[in-house]
Amino acid sequence: MVSRDDAARRRELGAFLRSARARVAPADHGLPPGVRRRTPGLRREEIAQLCGISTTWYTWIEQGREVSVSVDVWCRLAEALRLARAERHYLFSLAECADPEAGRLDAIALPDGLQDCVDSIRCPAYVLDQSWNVLACNAALLRVFDGWPARGQPNLLRYIFLDPAARALVVDWEERASRVVAEFRADVAALAGEPGIGALVAELQAGSPLFARAWTRQVVVDREGGLREFQHPADGRLRFRQFTFRLAIRPDCKLVMLLNSRESSESAGAGVQLAAGPAGQAPE
Repeated sequence: MVSRDDAARRRELGAFLRSARARVAPADHGLPPGVRRRTPGLRREEIAQLCGISTTWYTWIEQGREVSVSVDVWCRLAEALRLARAERHYLFSLAECADPEAGRLDAIALPDGLQDCVDSIRCPAYVLDQSWNVLACNAALLRVFDGWPARGQPNLLRYIFLDPAARALVVDWEERASRVVAEFRADVAALAGEPGIGALVAELQAGSPLFARAWTRQVVVDREGGLREFQHPADGRLRFRQFTFRLAIRPDCKLVMLLNSRESSESAGAGVQLAAGPAGQAPE
């Protein structure tokens, strides 16, 4: 028996497809305008032909019927309907289907004032991309990490697993680092075929036995906030509560903030989760 919520979702999906179809001109796909075209935009048979599916099947989708649609068909529909990024995300959300292009956001530029935003934050803060490269950080973060990531091309994973300073700085380094691997695996699930991700994983496997062992375990966990502890060479034991936020324009990027905490590891609260799924990030 079909639930009311599921039926409502399919009706909303059909309404969205009809609206998107009406906004696409035949000329956009090199089709003749026709002399008796009553339908604004593309006809159902035209969008079906462009996507390589039957008109009947496409009509059933628009009518909100319970039909099985593959990921490939949803991708072809998104392309034929010329959907913008937000529209494409909405389509796949209504279809309850993972978009294989969801993680490929390199073409979307980050805001020019990103570094200024991070500098305006009083507590240690930094921004990570999908490969955990540090795109921006403030002076407070440099203080906590004893000068890193001002050195070289900063990548949080390379620091954790390849920089000896991380072992001395991060409290319970091996435990935290092992969890980071499981968090990173969850973070890049949709990017398994990306050459940059594959090269980074290969480099870490070759350079860190701990990463290599943890990566082969296939463990996946949510990214969580909570207590983060560091043994600073000058300031002694530092305790922070970590909070992470996704950037609206680039959900593959995360703003991580470390708030001063006087709580013990037993009583510290968990981090928040916002926008595009689990939001905690391990800044070890």
